[in-house]
Amino acid sequence: MSESIWIHYARPRPHWYRLDAAEKSALDVRWAEVEAASVAAGGERVGRYHIRGQHDFQTVDIWRFASPEAAFDHWARLTAAGYNELFAFSNNVGLPLPEAS
Repeated sequence: MSESIWIHYARPRPHWYRLDAAEKSALDVRWAEVEAASVAAGGERVGRYHIRGQHDFQTVDIWRFASPEAAFDHWARLTAAGYNELFAFSNNVGLPLPEAS
């Protein structure tokens, strides 16, 4: 089992702003449950960062997972919870480079 990172860039889609506060809160709770399940399965959120400058996205989340499959499982559960319908995104999965000898 190899360690991997998941880099997730995102920005709200226009229809996110049409939701009222209660709808946004309910979705935030659903997505927090997905994150809690990923943490319980061994995932670790490294951090969420605001992106500045010339970029297509607003935030970047970085996670560590035991494998690319675990990262994919996290993403699959987020999409099942409707996340991808409300946020434009780009995902990358990275594996560690071998240490130079």
